[in-house]
Amino acid sequence: MTEESNVQDVEQDVEMSSEERLTKANEVVRNYALGTAAVGVIPAPGVDLVGMTAVQLAMIHKLSSIYNVKFTKSLARNAIAALIGGGTPVLAGATVASAIKAVPFVGAYVAVLTQPALGGAVAYGLGKVFVQHFESGGTFLTFDPNKVRAYYEEMVSEGSEKAKA
Repeated sequence: MTEESNVQDVEQDVEMSSEERLTKANEVVRNYALGTAAVGVIPAPGVDLVGMTAVQLAMIHKLSSIYNVKFTKSLARNAIAALIGGGTPVLAGATVASAIKAVPFVGAYVAVLTQPALGGAVAYGLGKVFVQHFESGGTFLTFDPNKVRAYYEEMVSEGSEKAKA
């Protein structure tokens, strides 16, 4: 083992305070929301949606590791789909924005103006919901999208406002 990997192992073994954990989790949400927005710029219809979903899944994986919650890709994917799919018409908007990219000339330009902000706002809302859920001791098995839907919509709106600023 290298000295660097030993340092990383020690850092992971050190217990974070609640405040440090929350700060780190909020930083992860911010960074992955920006990453999701960046993927939204991909001009190929559908590829952007797949990429944004992958970034969001990676964010949830990172958050679960911060909170020492066992990550299962299928459970995380189902939780994300249940929350996003059952909420505001954001998913439909993202799909439409992706499809618009197929319209010659103007489609890509219109979609590039909307898709990144929409994707970033959704990732922000999603991340904030999972931070709240993990902070309260929740796991993927105890996640109930119906109980957090209003908070999710509020956080998507907050993420949208942050994207505009």
